[in-house]
Amino acid sequence: MKIVANEYDDLKQHIKAILSSGRQKAYNTINSILIETYWNVGKYIVDYEQKGKSKAEYGKELLTQLAKDLTFEYGKGFSRSNLTYMRKLYLTFPKSETLSHKLSWSHYFELLKIDDELERNFYLKQCEKESWSVRELKRQIKSMLFHRIALSKDKKGVLELSQKGLEVTNPQDLIKEPFVFEFLGIKQDNRYLESELESKLIENLEKFLLELGKGFAFIARQYKINIGSRHFYIDLVFYHRILKCFVLIDLKIGEVEHNDIGQMNMYLNYFKSEENVEGDNEPIGIVLGAYKDDIVVEYATANISNALFVSKYQLYLPNKETLANELNRLLGEIDEK
Repeated sequence: MKIVANEYDDLKQHIKAILSSGRQKAYNTINSILIETYWNVGKYIVDYEQKGKSKAEYGKELLTQLAKDLTFEYGKGFSRSNLTYMRKLYLTFPKSETLSHKLSWSHYFELLKIDDELERNFYLKQCEKESWSVRELKRQIKSMLFHRIALSKDKKGVLELSQKGLEVTNPQDLIKEPFVFEFLGIKQDNRYLESELESKLIENLEKFLLELGKGFAFIARQYKINIGSRHFYIDLVFYHRILKCFVLIDLKIGEVEHNDIGQMNMYLNYFKSEENVEGDNEPIGIVLGAYKDDIVVEYATANISNALFVSKYQLYLPNKETLANELNRLLGEIDEK
C-alpha cells in the first residue's frame, strides 16, 4: 500500500502528542513520589534525632555517617548536603499535603536556602503560577524580585504576596523598583546608547520577558505613530494578556526628565484613540531610566489620568542587604503606626 503523505503526517502528530503527554504524566508521577520520599527521609531523620524531644540531640555527625552508608548502598543523591535539605524539607513543610507536586526536588533545594518564610512562600507561589525552571527561579532570587515588588506594597500587600504570589490585577502590579537587566552583560560604568540598550533587550527577549513578568506579549520595537505631520517612535510596545491592554515602554539611559513623561502621556492618548479596539483596556506607559528625581516625577505626573509610571532600571544585581533593610524598615514603620 502506498503511504498517503497527509494521513501519515496526521498519524505522526497523534503519536507525538500521546508520547509527550505520557512522558509528562510519567515525569509528574515520578517527581511526586520523589518529593514524598525525600520528605519521609527528612521526617525519619528528625524523629531519630529528637526522639520526642523539642531539640535534636545529634549534629552533623549523624548526617555524615548516613551519607556514607546510603551512598554505598544506593549510589549518588545522598550526600550530606542533600540529606540536610531533606531534613529541612520536613521541618519547613511538616504537613506533606502542603508540598507542591508541580515543583521538582531541585526547585525545593533552592527554595529551602531562603530562611525568611514570607520570601520563600512568594517564590514557591510564583514558581507554581509561572512554571519557572530552576534556572529562572535562581535568577529571580538573585535579583531580589520579592523585595523589589514588596517595597511598593503596604504590609497587607506584602503578606498577600507571600500567600498568593503576585496577582496582576491592575497596572501598578507591573512595576518593579528597580527593574534589573544584569542578563545584558553591560558593565555599570560602560557607556552605551539608548538604541544599544534596546537592541540588547530584544536580543535577550526571553530573559527580558521573565523580568517584566507574566502576561507580556511582544508587539514591536521602534513602533511608528503619526501625529499631525510628525513621526514618533515608541521604543518597545507589548500587549498584556491578563490586563488586556497595550504596554508602552520608553528607555532613557540617563535621568528621566519631565518632557519624557509628557511625551509618554501623548503616546498613551494616541493609543487610546487610534490603536485600541473593542475589548482593549486603556494602555499603560512605563518610562524606564537609569535615574529619576522623585520630586520631579511627582509634579510631572500630577493630574495625569493615564496609567503612566516612571521606574528605574539597573544593569547589575541589587544589593541584597540594602533591599532587605529597606523592607524591614518599611514593615517596622507600618507596625508602629
